[in-house]
Amino acid sequence: MIEKQNVLMDVVDIQKVLPHRYPFLLVDRIIELEDEKRAVGIKNVTANEDFFNGHFPGHPIMPGVLILEAMAQVGGVMMLKDQPEKLAYFMSINNVKFRKPVVPGDQLRLEIEVTKLRGRTGSVKGQAFVDGILVTEADLMFSLVSKEKK
Repeated sequence: MIEKQNVLMDVVDIQKVLPHRYPFLLVDRIIELEDEKRAVGIKNVTANEDFFNGHFPGHPIMPGVLILEAMAQVGGVMMLKDQPEKLAYFMSINNVKFRKPVVPGDQLRLEIEVTKLRGRTGSVKGQAFVDGILVTEADLMFSLVSKEKK
């Protein structure tokens, strides 16, 4: 199921907020964004992703840790959009459940909802869907830190 909703941020806009670049930028676009409340991002999973060469060759499955990273990146866009001087670092990942495999041709809908914000730390609930079916969920905690000047 290809998302036909309006694109609020494309990959060029996302790169202005996140420090990630290929092959670690795992979000293609942001389609919903409520500052410090909720965000929805899209990741198109294609057969030519580098990780498919070594992760279950002949039976390609997207690594779960990369799904978690994609969720975190959507959360990072939400939290950092208006704070270009900051970075979001993982502090913890809890209550992770991988419910179904993600394979080439799937489109991940990554939904992030803030559960707690306190100063420089925050927690979000992340859910990843393919064709409306929940495939992964987790609680993510992060810290906002200032970028170091070099």
